[in-house]
Amino acid sequence: MNFYVMTLFPDMIMDGLKTSITGRAIDKGILKVEAVNIRDYTNEKHGHVDDYPYGGGAGMVMQAQPICDCYDAVVKKIGDEGKKPRVIYLTPQGKVFNQSMAKEYAKEENIIFLCGHYEGVDERALELLDTENVSIGDYVLTGGELPAMIMIDCISRLVPGVLGKDESADIESFHDNLLEYPQYTRPVEYKGLEVPPILLSGHHANVEKWRREKSIERTLRVRPDLLENAVLSEKEKKYLRSLEEAAGTSDNL
Repeated sequence: MNFYVMTLFPDMIMDGLKTSITGRAIDKGILKVEAVNIRDYTNEKHGHVDDYPYGGGAGMVMQAQPICDCYDAVVKKIGDEGKKPRVIYLTPQGKVFNQSMAKEYAKEENIIFLCGHYEGVDERALELLDTENVSIGDYVLTGGELPAMIMIDCISRLVPGVLGKDESADIESFHDNLLEYPQYTRPVEYKGLEVPPILLSGHHANVEKWRREKSIERTLRVRPDLLENAVLSEKEKKYLRSLEEAAGTSDNL
């Protein structure tokens, strides 16, 4: 899978992603990450890529020309004629990124990210590139580089071969729209706290049942909004109802 990040700070992207799991996947050729400097495509003799906004206001706006020319160069490099690559613009005004979106993006071969800065990007660039506007949360950051790295990290985990075992991504948080169950390792006892005995029993069916119940409990306590779309068996729905009734928050399922 190929990620192209159009940015004013390419070193930030590459320094962040050439480590840990994504770094190993890049070294193995499973992933390709290329940070493309938008500033290299400006026609302004001093290298400027921004200007004052029409209509007045604070701050500066990134110009359409260097962004569009940078995009054209990336598309030419991809060379897949007839198929437009998906272009993601990182902005608080976009749809909030989630695991379902990551699964959808992981099916793509090429994704281009546009990282804005200053007060934003000339709207004409977004129209010409036909961007998908995506946010990572309801807050404002200095630029789009950190959100792009977060999305690439998340999407990459779903690409076959990136993780040590292909099934690893299927048992983490948000699998079946549930948060992950509690995890333990050695020693059995630490500062008066012990590993739940069922995890030491060797009874795989009981362990799995315990883990699913703990996932349901944790999701109800921390992110009850996820339960609306959770994938539960009839027994698990009954268990969830019992938890809600005990808490006085029962809803019909």
